Amino acid sequence: MDTRLMDTLNEERDAMHCLLGLIQQEQALLLEADIDRLSAVTDEKARTVARMTELANTRLHALATAGYPQSEAGMQAWLASQTAGSAAETWAELLALTQSAKEMNRVNGLLINTHLTRNQVALNVLHGADQRSGFYGPDGQSKISVAARNLVIG
Repeated sequence: MDTRLMDTLNEERDAMHCLLGLIQQEQALLLEADIDRLSAVTDEKARTVARMTELANTRLHALATAGYPQSEAGMQAWLASQTAGSAAETWAELLALTQSAKEMNRVNGLLINTHLTRNQVALNVLHGADQRSGFYGPDGQSKISVAARNLVIG
């Protein structure tokens, strides 16, 4: 077994576990609308994805070094050549984690769009109220005439 390829595969699986945890944190923060803490999680998520890209490239290079194509077919051929089942199990776990992360990330995208839509509606209401009512002019002074402000107390 090519230990470099197996080591990279284990690192990829571990990084995907980490990414999945970050996506779960992101989802919780989106549900809480905790934008301050969301930024830190998003930054860490981006670093983890960059690391995973490096690991995938290392895996593909290791496949080529071992004489296999740098593709899914090459990975499957390498897995078939392994006598121990741990490589196939690790690969299956990585693929399952990837699918879970993809789905959670899709849901997070929907949550983000919900927040953006809500914010846009609020902005439209604020802008629309200002434009329709015309209470204030460009100088910040009220446009309502003094006669309209008279109150009758009686």
